[in-house]
Amino acid sequence: MSDVEQLRQQMEKQGDLVRELKAARAEKAQVDAQVAVLLALKDKLKIASGGGEAEAPKKKGSGGGEAFVLKVPKGTKDYSPKEMSVRTEIFRTIVSVFEKHGAVTIDTPVFELKEVLVGKYGEDSKLIYDLKDQGGEECSLRYDLTVPFARYVALNKIANIKRYHLAKVYRRDQPAITKGRMREFYQCDFDIAGSYDAMIPDAECVRVAVDVLSQLDVGKFVIKLNHRKILDAIFEVSGVPADKVRAISSAVDKLDKVSWAEVRREMTDEKGLDAAVADRIGEYVQISGNGEVVLAQLQALPELMASTKAQEGVKDMGLFFKYAKIYGILDHVSFDMSLARGLDYYTGVIYEAVLVEENVRPATTEAPAAASTKKSSKKGKGDDEDESQVRVGSIAAGGRYDGLVGMFSSTMHAKGKKTDVPCVGISFGVERIFSLVMARKEKQEIKANRTQVYVISFGDKSENSLLEERMRIAAELWDAGIAAEFAYKLVPRRDAQYDACDKSVIPWAVIIGNTEIDQGVVKIKNMAHKDELEKDGVVVARSLMVAELKQRLQI
Repeated sequence: MSDVEQLRQQMEKQGDLVRELKAARAEKAQVDAQVAVLLALKDKLKIASGGGEAEAPKKKGSGGGEAFVLKVPKGTKDYSPKEMSVRTEIFRTIVSVFEKHGAVTIDTPVFELKEVLVGKYGEDSKLIYDLKDQGGEECSLRYDLTVPFARYVALNKIANIKRYHLAKVYRRDQPAITKGRMREFYQCDFDIAGSYDAMIPDAECVRVAVDVLSQLDVGKFVIKLNHRKILDAIFEVSGVPADKVRAISSAVDKLDKVSWAEVRREMTDEKGLDAAVADRIGEYVQISGNGEVVLAQLQALPELMASTKAQEGVKDMGLFFKYAKIYGILDHVSFDMSLARGLDYYTGVIYEAVLVEENVRPATTEAPAAASTKKSSKKGKGDDEDESQVRVGSIAAGGRYDGLVGMFSSTMHAKGKKTDVPCVGISFGVERIFSLVMARKEKQEIKANRTQVYVISFGDKSENSLLEERMRIAAELWDAGIAAEFAYKLVPRRDAQYDACDKSVIPWAVIIGNTEIDQGVVKIKNMAHKDELEKDGVVVARSLMVAELKQRLQI
């Protein structure tokens, strides 16, 4: 093996090691050390290759030349017809709920100007896919559908709109396909833009989330709620410096995945927060449970309630729980102080839906200091496998973002005049929902197509006459709006036609043969119930075929 090939193999192994460390959230110093080793190997390979760029290892093809590995890119997936059938039903369900609430749909480009996306996602901005400069414009693949929507509202000077959008987004994340974390994936967004009285649209967005997740039957779920103003007040009274608020917020948001000790270590060791300040934050962010109970707890904390931000946030949440009770969704929500949503654009209520296999933990009735013990449902990094059995991660999330449209509108005016359009919305992660639904359908028969009738023929009529009659019947069924198929052979075998019905789960068949053609009739057969009285099919006049099928198909 040549030195170049050895170096390439070492680079590949080292790259895998770096990715594993990042996925396991290893210490920054440990990751940096291994990255340095990888860069050194890359430099050695560049020299060994004669000064050119280090290339990825290539495999030898069967003809002796170089060949590439045929696969989909990491973090992406092909979907089979049966999988797409399930996904399509998921989309239909989601859209039906959106439209029931009066939303209209829009579409935006899959990539945006880079400056549109930069500075909107906090620490997650590093996950944006940048594209090469083409024609003098720096562009990036869209990270979500919210920022493009805000850009759309500002660009088109829209004062109010209730919209939904189903489209793919892209994140340069470390993928975990089994948990539904991809680099290319669909989001389904529902947003309400416009100036309305407090918390009315916010409560409806959560009602939309409850409707969608209930109809999709994903299992027991809870929607965790918090308010950015309350969270900002907690950071303020705890003594977090203004320039560290978003970084600390991002750390707090990991409390549903790791222990408080791990979050505290990140805040102090990695982000330079004073240990005493971190401990004060811990007294607050581990409170969660019944909304009205948590509200009462917060109102009983004089230091917190001295903050104007906290007062405004608590007032908003009081209204929210009042409206949530009217909408009948209180049993599905939990007021959780650890929910932070690290994106920079949130300004008010924030929420996140997670699947759970246990009851929602009730609010603690003790003082905040006593509540700082580790949450029973939280897991450390070493327990990640166990944690995945309890929660599969966020399946929907969103919140209020009143300043995002204004950030774009100000760029359209010479004097930098802002035109704010308040917005609130919810986004559903289809990949995680899909993995849950597919798991529930594992033992069920999934129908990939929407064919309702299969046209079958057998007999000793001329080959062309049987084929042509099947084609005439299929055309008549299509004209009547009935999904139909037939075998693409002059003389198909009877068993092969029956097998086609079974394989594609086609419920009905129209059967013709010598006798049926001569008498001007057809047989209509229920393919799902072969042992009942109609096992040989029911004879129907050819002229009544469509009416009979429509009655049986209930269309």
